[in-house]
Amino acid sequence: MALINTQVLPFTAQAFKNGEFVEVSEKDLQGTWSVVFFYPADFTFVCPTELGDMADKYDELRKLGVEVFSVSTDTHFVHKAWHDASDTIRKITYYMVGDPSGVITTNFQVMREGMGLADRATFLVDPDGIIQYMEVTPEGVGRNASELLRKIKAAQYVRSHPGEVCPAKWEEGEGTLAPSLDLVGKI
Repeated sequence: MALINTQVLPFTAQAFKNGEFVEVSEKDLQGTWSVVFFYPADFTFVCPTELGDMADKYDELRKLGVEVFSVSTDTHFVHKAWHDASDTIRKITYYMVGDPSGVITTNFQVMREGMGLADRATFLVDPDGIIQYMEVTPEGVGRNASELLRKIKAAQYVRSHPGEVCPAKWEEGEGTLAPSLDLVGKI
């Protein structure tokens, strides 16, 4: 899975967003920062807790110029039914992308072979459509949108400050590092 620093591959799909069905493609991941948030299936257990957590942070993400695309191999119709049936999912206003063909899930290399389900995976895509961050967790381990926010801020900082890098546990406003020969062995 060597997807870091690679271009998002072409796709088109139907999504449910704000009470409507809309078409999305890889072009929607260009010109802004994007989170592509894969999960195994609608109407399950860990997935709604993660999608709800992401919904709680969506306004903060939008303030950072980030759009969110949740993706499962369910259809956009199932996404709407889940949205209508669940109080947790009802608060989602970001894109809920249907990938029943598995094209997007396969493009991001997170299709569970022989199962037709996506792994639990998160990708951060920069405004040029280049994957800058990825995380894949096991089935039983849910993700944390607050930690994702921290990583997005670090990625955005590094992009806008060439020559600087963010150390472990970096938080916005803290010091960064400027890699150089003089710094080798001194950390």
